[in-house]
Amino acid sequence: MKPSHLDRLERLDTSTVSDALDFLTLPGATVGLRPLWNCPKIVGRASTVQLGAKVGDAPTVHLISPVIAAIETDERVLVISGGIDGVSCWGDILANAAKVKRVRGTVVDGFSRDIEANDAIAYPVYGRGVTMVSARNRVVQLASGTPIQVAGVQVREDDYVIADRCGTVFVTSDRIDEVLDLAERIAHRQEGMVRAVCSGRSVADVMHDKEFAAIKAGAAK
Repeated sequence: MKPSHLDRLERLDTSTVSDALDFLTLPGATVGLRPLWNCPKIVGRASTVQLGAKVGDAPTVHLISPVIAAIETDERVLVISGGIDGVSCWGDILANAAKVKRVRGTVVDGFSRDIEANDAIAYPVYGRGVTMVSARNRVVQLASGTPIQVAGVQVREDDYVIADRCGTVFVTSDRIDEVLDLAERIAHRQEGMVRAVCSGRSVADVMHDKEFAAIKAGAAK
C-alpha cells in the first residue's frame, strides 16, 4: 500500500523539509516556534485560527473552542495566529478538549500557559514562549479556516505541518508531492554523507558544495 503524504512527512525532520523548500525557493520554514515542553514531533494538516484583541465588554465564546468542537478527523494540527505579546492563546482546558478530539498538537504564533498540564496529558504545544496571563477579556477569535500569517509565512487550511525540536515548517497542500520527493532525496543523500564521514572520508570533501549538485539538478527538473 502506498504511504500517505503524512506517513512520508512523519519519516522526515524539519531541517530536511526546510532544505527542500530552499531548493524549490518556496516559503514555509519559520523561526521561533519551538516545543514549549519536551513534547514529541507533530505532523498533520492545519486547522487555522485567527485571533485578535478584544474590543468592548460583551461576552464571547472562548477562543478556539468552536474549532475544536467541529473537528471530526485525527489528522488535524491547530495553527493559531494573532495573539498579544505575553498573553496566553492556549491553556489546559483547550488542551484536554483537543486531546479528546484526537488533535495532533497546537502551533501558536504567540504564548501558552498551563504547560505542566499540557505535559501531563502528553499534548504537544509549539510556540514562542510561556506565560501565566489569561486570554480572557483580552483576546478573541476573529476567524477560522482562513489564510493566516504565522511567523511570516502564510498558512492555509489543510496545509501540511511538521514541527520538532528545531522548529516548525509549513508546506502548502498544492506543492506537497514535489517537496516530499525532494526531501526524501535530500535525506538519502545526507545519510550517505554521514556514512562517508564516519568511514574516514574528509568532511571538507563530503560537505563541498559540488556534492549537492545532484540534489539541485533534481530540484530544477
